[in-house]
Amino acid sequence: MSKRLTPSMTALQCFEAAARHLSFTRAAQELHLTQSAVSKQVAQLEDMLRHHLFQRVRRRLQLTPAGSLYLAEVNKILTQVHMSSRYILSYGGETEVLRVATQPTFGARWLIPALKGFGTQYPNIHLEIRNELEPFDLTQSKADVAFFFGHGTWPGATCLELFQEDVVPVCAPDTLRQTPIPNAQALANTVLLQCTSRPEAWHEWFLAQGLHSVGSYHGPRFDTFYMCIHAAIAGCGVALIPRYLVAEELAEGKLVVPLPYVTPSHGAHFIAYSEHAADVPKIRHFVDWVLARARA
Repeated sequence: MSKRLTPSMTALQCFEAAARHLSFTRAAQELHLTQSAVSKQVAQLEDMLRHHLFQRVRRRLQLTPAGSLYLAEVNKILTQVHMSSRYILSYGGETEVLRVATQPTFGARWLIPALKGFGTQYPNIHLEIRNELEPFDLTQSKADVAFFFGHGTWPGATCLELFQEDVVPVCAPDTLRQTPIPNAQALANTVLLQCTSRPEAWHEWFLAQGLHSVGSYHGPRFDTFYMCIHAAIAGCGVALIPRYLVAEELAEGKLVVPLPYVTPSHGAHFIAYSEHAADVPKIRHFVDWVLARARA
């Protein structure tokens, strides 16, 4: 196995300070080291990297092209170390971090409101919530708990159903005024907004009414329901959205339902966690909280 290139933190700090000040002397003053100590650390770093990081031009210190490239990488490393250290200082010894992965619109529209009060009830559980668009291996990922839409199967994970959903077509009021939509066949001739995560949605909606639309897969495509919703509000076309995600826009009149036909989605929302983590207190508390909110 080849030797790993792992320069010391001191060497990286000396290089970064010298590059920022373009002076070994000022870098030494900042780091409370001698000028020779800083120079030696940088020299050892250059020897390890087999590249000169600095050059002297008219008795002034300048970064070489290699030094400029390396400085950008070192800044990332030092920033990450600083953030990680601050992160640990932020929490007491009793605090546990629970990492949660969720689909963006579900997280914003359902999960976040459902978590109101969780921090008060469990002050020692710190939630880290991130968006996840692509499927991933829960047992190998950095998430402790994940939310997904589907049929409740995930290798190596326990999946608990939260709720099913109905989907409805929605559009801006102006869109409906400009192009009346008396029936589903007329709707098939409008601009259909597509969501990448539900490529079959429009096809299934038309099929449930005994219609086959050659354009059910055509139209602007968006990564998330959130983008589809705002495209519909902007008048870009008609979107097929789970009703619970657009309840606010429908109540405010930003969106309307052009046709009352509602279809259940082929799937449900689930919460999942690794099979071997069922008895971990932070996961058990979180799952129980979410299940209670879903049932309510």
